[in-house]
Amino acid sequence: MQKHISALFVGIFLFMTFILSSSQYARATEEYAKQTGQTCATCHLDPAGGGELTAVGKTFTASGPSVTESHKTVNVAKLLRLLVGYIHFLTAIFWFGTILYVHLVLKPAYAASGLPRGELRVGIASMIIMGVTGAVLAIFRINSVDTLIHSHFGILLIIKVSLYLIMVISAVIVITMIGPRLKAKRKGALKLTTTDDLTPEELAGCDGKEGRPAYFSFEGKVYDATQSNLWKQGVHMGRHNAGIDLTDALKQAPHGPDKVSAMREVGLLIVDGPQKMATHERVFYFMAYMNLTIVLIIILILALWRWG
Repeated sequence: MQKHISALFVGIFLFMTFILSSSQYARATEEYAKQTGQTCATCHLDPAGGGELTAVGKTFTASGPSVTESHKTVNVAKLLRLLVGYIHFLTAIFWFGTILYVHLVLKPAYAASGLPRGELRVGIASMIIMGVTGAVLAIFRINSVDTLIHSHFGILLIIKVSLYLIMVISAVIVITMIGPRLKAKRKGALKLTTTDDLTPEELAGCDGKEGRPAYFSFEGKVYDATQSNLWKQGVHMGRHNAGIDLTDALKQAPHGPDKVSAMREVGLLIVDGPQKMATHERVFYFMAYMNLTIVLIIILILALWRWG
């Protein structure tokens, strides 16, 4: 777990370094608009502000803004927007970082028995914070419905918000409907005897999480990895999960079958024909990969905002 946290913080550090070190365009703020009484479209080709200037904007920039008493109010607003934006970005890093880490390192099977409580709390808190801070930032930037619908920034914002809502809806479905059914399969795993033949469904309940034993099958036999330091929380080397058949995966491992046979043998894996994945499990995996795709699209939108 400590390695997982360290990797997450390294990712946060690299992302923030990338954001802070990238080049910025010189741009005017709402301060200038308040001084002149004009909209952003007066000085910028983009109605939402920022980017290439119009002839009026170039003239205004050359003359420079005058100092007024409104600067103090403007500075407070800028500071508030900076703070809200910082929280928004930081939350996105934690939320998206967790999704990417689960998919690229742990694999979705890590959460197939129901999301661990820690990740669940992070996800719920992130969705709430992202929604509130995103709404505040949109109010700061969007000054009219016309700007929202017709500007480059506004159109991308609509797409981003729509994708966010899809993620929220899918999360609600997983938490309230799919999660309880996934966890129901794991009930009774702690009641297993020391030597039992297990079905794939019973084996899935022994995933090594929340106090459950960590079992896996290899070549038709079930082994107990609960006490192994290499199988903490039911995950081996950040790649293999307990509760499933690892025959094909362990054949590609750097060690031989002797390492597996050295573990305590629980019993045999009972397989009655091909096992079909339940509907709620298929929906879970679909939503998991859908959210991964959405995260990549949102990151693309951020890139388009900045460099597009």
